[in-house]
Amino acid sequence: MRKYPLTDTRWHSIINNDTTADNKFFYGVKTTMIFCKPSCHSRKPARENVLIFKTAKEAQAANFRPCKRCQPTGNVPNTEWVDEITHFIDTNYQRKLTLDRIAEECHGSPFHLQKVFKRENGYTPAQYLTTIRLAKAKELLKNSGLSVKSIALRVGFSSDTYFITVFKQRNNQTPDEFRLENV
Repeated sequence: MRKYPLTDTRWHSIINNDTTADNKFFYGVKTTMIFCKPSCHSRKPARENVLIFKTAKEAQAANFRPCKRCQPTGNVPNTEWVDEITHFIDTNYQRKLTLDRIAEECHGSPFHLQKVFKRENGYTPAQYLTTIRLAKAKELLKNSGLSVKSIALRVGFSSDTYFITVFKQRNNQTPDEFRLENV
């Protein structure tokens, strides 16, 4: 892969969403592995995380995915985007995640992300996030001596009270009851 410099002119095009720079170059963000047009209105990347590509094909050859917001290759298939969203949730479930945060990281609007994710999967990103957190909590309840509060916080719940409530709603038993049955 040929490296192109991130000049001050290119950087200013990116941070100012310059439409006149579109198709002159594309930029990829190393932390998300997503590439965009200079005019993209997604969150501005840190300069040190930006790579420059002359073409969209170059970016794709370097394993960067097209941005769902600016769609630098034309229309991005929903299944690819949902896979990206799912991967983001799977790897960040421990963090405080809101629909806005997921949409920002996955380069889409919250409304559109929610609609597409639910249409493709049959459940919302929040429901998926809760399912992942509960599955991780069950693993910890079975295999660790951590307190319920520690597990709740470790898997991303805001409090142990909320965790216990959600756990009981989904599993018809408290985390402590689950632990006693599965140790």
